[in-house]
Amino acid sequence: MQISLTDASAELVDLVEVALQGEEIVIYKNNHPVVKLTLLEPVQKRRPAKAGSAKGQVWMSEDFDEPLEDFKEYME
Repeated sequence: MQISLTDASAELVDLVEVALQGEEIVIYKNNHPVVKLTLLEPVQKRRPAKAGSAKGQVWMSEDFDEPLEDFKEYME
């Protein structure tokens, strides 16, 4: 569906209802498409992280907190 900006401003509530039914509405200004009104996909809820679910997947070097060689001059 295509509609001018002037007409769309007067019919916004009706256009939203049309979009909720799955139709895309393109709004034109000065004969150029400027806005597309479309239904958003529902956001998938993420399951909460389960404690311990990454056990064995993370590895840390024994010297991970040692100063880096490149920064020794700044540490003095």
